[in-house]
Amino acid sequence: MNKVILMGRLTRDPDIRHSQGENATVIARYTLAVDRRFKQDGADQTADFISMVSFGRQAEFIEKYVHKGTKLVISGRIQTGSYTNRDGQKVYTTDVVGEEVEFAESKSVAELPFA
Repeated sequence: MNKVILMGRLTRDPDIRHSQGENATVIARYTLAVDRRFKQDGADQTADFISMVSFGRQAEFIEKYVHKGTKLVISGRIQTGSYTNRDGQKVYTTDVVGEEVEFAESKSVAELPFA
């Protein structure tokens, strides 16, 4: 089983692209800052920055309603891949594919300066 559930805030506005061809689809790439559950000794709470991608309806939702700082709950799966860069080196990738995307707070809370 490959299942991931994350809650965090977008670190910047999502990168939206539209694929070409007969079955054109929307692709949203974004980074989610997810707070770690426990603090390290004497350190402030830290976060992990998770590379995310969503397709189709979820990507359209993200394009329309989501921006930097939006707090989301996302369930999905981990996906690995690889490609060869311009220098001929093989690059390995790991992304979480966001299959279900929901707001984690109301809009009024998200607009408060201390949220």
